[in-house]
Amino acid sequence: MIGVILLCGIVVNNGIIFVARIQQLSQQGHDPSMAARTAGSERLRPILITSATTILGLLPLALGLGPGAELRKPLAITVVWGLALATVMTLAVIPTGYRLLQRSNRSGDVS
Repeated sequence: MIGVILLCGIVVNNGIIFVARIQQLSQQGHDPSMAARTAGSERLRPILITSATTILGLLPLALGLGPGAELRKPLAITVVWGLALATVMTLAVIPTGYRLLQRSNRSGDVS
């Protein structure tokens, strides 16, 4: 459970970084599609670095290296695989979801 809580915190932080930049670009006049693409290219590096440092830091525990590793191994495996999957999903799902929500909001305003 501690690993899931840690994972949720990192994933939410990455999502906030991404969405905040998309909204900044939208407020500057970019259309939602261009804002999502630009934010993706600008925020790719910080998101990948955050995820990579956590994954690489927990890799020795996930591999079961060191004394007492058998107790911490499930935590590390949960965070490593969860964060790897969540990073890919963050970079793919958030821009797509943002564009779809913006499109549905615009169509709702017209009618």
